[in-house]
Amino acid sequence: MRISELARASGVAVATIKYYLREGLLPPGRSTSATQATYDEGHLQRLRLIRSLVEVGGLPLAKVRAVLAVIDDPGPDPYAAVGDALAALPPYVRDEPPYARATAALEAIGLAHDPGSAAVAQLEAALAGLEAAGRPLDAEAVGRYAEEVAAIARREVASVEPDGSGVHDDPVATVVQDVVLGTVLVEPVILALRRIVHAALFRERHAAGDDGQNPAASR
Repeated sequence: MRISELARASGVAVATIKYYLREGLLPPGRSTSATQATYDEGHLQRLRLIRSLVEVGGLPLAKVRAVLAVIDDPGPDPYAAVGDALAALPPYVRDEPPYARATAALEAIGLAHDPGSAAVAQLEAALAGLEAAGRPLDAEAVGRYAEEVAAIARREVASVEPDGSGVHDDPVATVVQDVVLGTVLVEPVILALRRIVHAALFRERHAAGDDGQNPAASR
């Protein structure tokens, strides 16, 4: 397909595609003349990935580049590659290990983890923020959250098949892209649903109060 067709199919403007080509985020197309090139399904999937990272994930281009670098050259270890890619996703934490609060909580609930990973750093920052706000979360509470999250995570991990059937020939690259996309696209759904359920539960509580449990409702 020509670049105009690629733009229509991907929803990315031609000028933006040309910028991605210049920056090396998108591989060059197959040249058909000095000023023309054609693009294929791989380019379309790459643009959709970049668009998801930028528009849904809110990643700056430097972090997009980091994710793409892992996908393009993941190495032989899926665990290490996934960790490197996820480290480029927000929120970004500047604190350096050791992460005392997070490590203590994770060890207390027996959850395997890489003590220097970005996710542990993010947990540390979250726990520190709760503590600073006077709402500390102890290990038992962290464990309850972990149990709920584990049910979601198990389904997601089971759905990732490292069989090389995706756009990439390298099965590790396929796993990395699937995990990154799943994280970027599904986490907003989980957050939105949590807020919707909160609102529904508070409405139910208020309605129950109006039915006689709330003395102020009868005034």
